[in-house]
Amino acid sequence: MSLFPGLPESRDLSDRLREAPVVTSELLSDIISEACWRFPPVHRTERTARIEGFIKSDAWTDAALALVELELPQWKVRRIVYDAGEWCCALSRQRELPDWLDQSVEARHADLALAILSTFIDAQRIGRALVKASVPAVARAADPIYTPLACDNFV
Repeated sequence: MSLFPGLPESRDLSDRLREAPVVTSELLSDIISEACWRFPPVHRTERTARIEGFIKSDAWTDAALALVELELPQWKVRRIVYDAGEWCCALSRQRELPDWLDQSVEARHADLALAILSTFIDAQRIGRALVKASVPAVARAADPIYTPLACDNFV
């Protein structure tokens, strides 16, 4: 399953992250299975083994940051701030720009790892929406309103 804007599973995953009090291995494995397409299910790489090691040792924040690094290499952590009992995490494609020029993705949660994962899911959703094919899309089925007619004049 992939994350495309408007699909129910992406909204469901965001809602689950927002409502979760803490990260669990089940929640993180659901995120990996539903949202991570660079995380190979069979062939282990050094990066995926590192993430699995973080999960086994309950290092949720490190696992979340490693997932961002693996799945969204063009996105970087712009800001992590703790304010009024919540963690705010911001990811950006262009960290060097001033805040007022940058279009970053932000999420807040009482748990740091969940704030990072929520931002990760939102950034992935935006990234998927921005991906466009090099060839314009064509409608596969004709609209039923239009009916082909013969317009020849045989007079």
